[in-house]
Amino acid sequence: MLFVFLSICCSVIVSVMLKLAKRYHIDVYQAVTWNYSMAIMLTWLFYRPSLAGLQNTPVFNYLALGVLFPSVFLVMAASVRRAGIVRTDVAQRLSLFIPIISAFLIFGEASNTIKIIGIALAFIAIFCTIPWQKTTGRPNHKNTEKGSWTYLLIVFLGFGIIDVLLKQITKVNSVPFTTAIFIVFILAFTLSFIGLLYQVFTKKMRFSWPHILIGWVLGLFNFGNILFYLKAHKALANNPSSVFSSMNIGVIVVGALVGMLVFREKLSTLNKIGLLVAILAIVIIYFPQTLGFLHL
Repeated sequence: MLFVFLSICCSVIVSVMLKLAKRYHIDVYQAVTWNYSMAIMLTWLFYRPSLAGLQNTPVFNYLALGVLFPSVFLVMAASVRRAGIVRTDVAQRLSLFIPIISAFLIFGEASNTIKIIGIALAFIAIFCTIPWQKTTGRPNHKNTEKGSWTYLLIVFLGFGIIDVLLKQITKVNSVPFTTAIFIVFILAFTLSFIGLLYQVFTKKMRFSWPHILIGWVLGLFNFGNILFYLKAHKALANNPSSVFSSMNIGVIVVGALVGMLVFREKLSTLNKIGLLVAILAIVIIYFPQTLGFLHL
C-alpha cells in the first residue's frame, strides 16, 4: 500500500499549496497553467506515450476534459481558500459517487442495496459538510466565507464529471490511458495558456518566475498523485476497489488532520459528523472488495 500512501501525500500537498497560494501572493491561474506543462513533460519521460491510433479517439471527451481540468482546479483552489482543506477534500472525494450513479444510469451496471445505502450516506455527508454557518479560526484568518458552499458543490460536480469522462476514455482500447491523459494535459495547458496570454495582453498581467516555479512544483505533485495512483492499481490489480476506497478515505483523513492541526480550520459538530459519514459511505460502497482484500 506504499503507492497509495504516496498518492495520498501528493494529493494533500496539492491542497496545501493551493491553501498557501494567497498568503504568499501566488497567482493561482499562472500556477495552474504551468502545472500542466510539468505534467506533460513528466508523462512523456515516465510513460513515453504513443500517439498512434488516435483516429478513433473520443474527441469531445478529450476537449471536455481539457476544459474541465484547469477550470475545476481553479475552483478547487478557491474552495480551499474559502471553505478550507477539510471540506474541499471531502467534496472532492465524495464526487466518486457521481461515476457510481452514472454506472447505473449510463453504463448499465446492476445496482444493489449496499451501493444504494452508500450513495444515500454520501449525500448525507455532503449536507453535513457544507459550512452552513460562517466560522473563523485564528484572528484575521477566515476559514469560510459567504458562498463557500457554491465552490464545494462545483468541486463535487466537477470532479464527478471528470471521473465519468475518464471512465469513458478508458473504454477506448485502441488508445492507452497514459496516452489519453497525455493528450488531455496538452489540451489543458494549451487552453489555459491561451487564457493566460489574453490576460497578459488585456489586463497587463506579467509572466513571473515565482508563479511559474510554483506551478512546476504543483505539477510535480499533481503528476505524482496520478503516477503513484496508477502504480497502486498495477500492484493491486485484482483489488481495484481497495485502491479506490483506501485512496479516498486516506485523503479525507490526512486532509482533515492537516486542515485542523496545521491551519486550525474549525469544524462544527455537524461537519465532523459529515466527515465520519463520508468515510463510512466509502467503506460501505467497497465493503465486499475490502473484505476480500483483507481475506475476511
